[in-house]
Amino acid sequence: MGHNHSHDHTHGANKKALMISFIIITAYMVIEAIGGFLTNSLALLSDAGHMLSDAVSLGVGLLAFKLGEKVASYHKTYGYKRFEILAAVFNGVTLILISLYIFYEAYHRFMDPPEVASTGMLVIASIGLIVNIVVAWILMRGDTDENLNLRAAFLHVLGDLFGSIGAVSAALLIMFFGWGWADPLASVLVAILVLVSGWRVTKDAVHVLMEGTPKNVELDDIINTIEKIEEIIAIHDLHVWSITSGQNALSCHAVVDGELSVHESQKLLRSIEQKLEHKDIGHVTVQMESEEHPHEDSLFCQNDHESVSRSHDHSK
Repeated sequence: MGHNHSHDHTHGANKKALMISFIIITAYMVIEAIGGFLTNSLALLSDAGHMLSDAVSLGVGLLAFKLGEKVASYHKTYGYKRFEILAAVFNGVTLILISLYIFYEAYHRFMDPPEVASTGMLVIASIGLIVNIVVAWILMRGDTDENLNLRAAFLHVLGDLFGSIGAVSAALLIMFFGWGWADPLASVLVAILVLVSGWRVTKDAVHVLMEGTPKNVELDDIINTIEKIEEIIAIHDLHVWSITSGQNALSCHAVVDGELSVHESQKLLRSIEQKLEHKDIGHVTVQMESEEHPHEDSLFCQNDHESVSRSHDHSK
């Protein structure tokens, strides 16, 4: 019960952090875009473009949290929790596309550097830097380690923060040395950061969608924990995956020693659940089998059971 309360509190804090960040970022994104057009600065425009993706990212993130609260149904037995991961994929791909566009624009600017109103650029970029520091601090107070959706939003803002530093530096270089190429150079540095963070978020989200082993779960440790239980001889058909950020699930078949009574089976299940809860596995499904029950020798199920039993018969 306490665990659920803690999860609800974290969920509420994450949603609030996203809401505040969304309002601040959206408001300043409009200002920076106008400033970029007026000062003719690609560094500002690329930062504004990144901020637009931030605003979309945060908006989709908020929607993901809202949909994630919807209860499970006959059509969606896990509810809408996976939407959060889809939002993270969307954010990651958006970042990659934006970075490629910035590279394209910067190339043309290097070939023909335009006049940039450096003073206006410096003022707008400096305010943008302060805005990004504030938003990054708000998001850092949320659960950016466990929650992939919040981490995606945080990485967007972090990219923006470096973008603002680049824009400030470029404005100073143009003001004092007249280096027009500093503007597209700053935008390229932003694009590299955006590309790296976009790739990481997309990769992590796809890993969850592919039902890969969660990063915070040590599989060998899980196997040893279950197999160390006295009544369990071996396990097979083991699967460990994430339903959504911070919610891991496990299912396996356990070969038990002798015939267990209902009471003994329940006691054994409770023991497994308690041990795995300390290993960040919240949802556990165990199918118990006797040694006489036909089963595979492999730890991970590679085929459907019918083909496996046929291959076993054939080998005999």
